[in-house]
Formats: sequence, structure tokens, C-alpha cells
Amino acid sequence: MDGFERIQLDEGSWVDVARGWLDADADELFTALRDGVPWEASRLFRYDHWVEERRLGSMWRPGRPLPHPALADVHRALQRRYHVRFDGFGLIHYRDGSDGQAFHRDTDMRWLDDTLICILSLGARRPWLLRPRANRYSDGPAKGATHDLAPGPGDLIVMGGRCQADWEHSVPYLPGRAVGTRLSLQWRHARKVGRPFVGAGYRAPVHYGRPLSRSGP
Repeated sequence: MDGFERIQLDEGSWVDVARGWLDADADELFTALRDGVPWEASRLFRYDHWVEERRLGSMWRPGRPLPHPALADVHRALQRRYHVRFDGFGLIHYRDGSDGQAFHRDTDMRWLDDTLICILSLGARRPWLLRPRANRYSDGPAKGATHDLAPGPGDLIVMGGRCQADWEHSVPYLPGRAVGTRLSLQWRHARKVGRPFVGAGYRAPVHYGRPLSRSGP
């Protein structure tokens, strides 16, 4: 568990990348979690109907049995390195190339000025993109992405600082391509500094709206 490289994205945002951070146990842990975790689908309300997210998820909180004993050491190691306490961790299951996630920020954390998100990748290597929010309207093939960290099994990515305020990340959909299963484990922490994010979160219902009429000529 070593070999960290820091990428300074801008003055206030950074990413740590540790290739092979969990090298020896990565394959065994992947198989155990893939086959043993009670994965669930979740749904989002979009406009006038429910849409099933194209990925599966699960969650661990302290006081519940760990999905695998090795995750106790992982949990402690991340807390020691970054001097924070995590209130559990999430798990995401990308079954194949048809599963993914569009560019987004983790605005549900609300406090975005100083956040920490640790992501442990297991299984297939997939593109993992970052772009500054200024590029969010780009219609190019990379959709404004400036970095592809492409984590493989056992790789660790850690987003810090203002990454959730000023940057967006994505696991792009790869339909029709032969892509294996990838699991993602995430530990998240936000310091309550600055002003909290105000607005609809990613999971908030989205409805059609009627455009406002203009008065006058």
C-alpha cells in the first residue's frame, strides 16, 4: 500500500493516484465482493417516469458486518493516511460496458470546498475521466475531459480539495464493447468550510417545466 503520485489539477484541486495499491488481494477481493455483496438497483425520476440506474450499488456502515475482512485494514489505512474518519463506504458494480455514469459532481456531500473521496477499483480496467466544470458544455468526443486515469484492479484514486466544486468525473458508457465487470469502493468525507451547495442533487426528481412568458414587446 504505497506509491502515491499527486496530480495538481488547479490551485485548489488535486488527485492522488496509487497504482497497485491493493495488489496482492485485489483479485480475491473482487471475486468475493462480486459474488457475495447483496447488490441492488436504484431508480431516478426523470421528467415523467422512473429510470433504473445503469449500475448496481450497496453500502456499508459501522456496526454492520463488513463485506470482506480485508476491508477493515483498507478502511483504517485510508483514515490514517488522510487523517479523517469515514462513516462507512459505498460500493458500485459496473456489470459491463452498458453500465456507467455520466459526468457529475458529488453535490450530495453539500460542503464542496474541501472534500476527500477515495476510490478503490477492482476488476476490469475502465476509462475514468476528469474535466473542469468550465468544459461541461463541450460537445467534442471526450466531452471536455482533460484526464483519463483508467484505474485497474487494486488501483486507488483520491480526489481532494475543491475537486467536487470545480471538477466533474465520469465512468463513460461503453455499449457494444467487450468490457469486463468493474467494482468501485468509495470513502467520502467533507469538511464543513465555505458555503454549502444549494440546489437539486443528482437523485432529485427532474420534471418538465413550462417556459416563463415574457411581457412587453
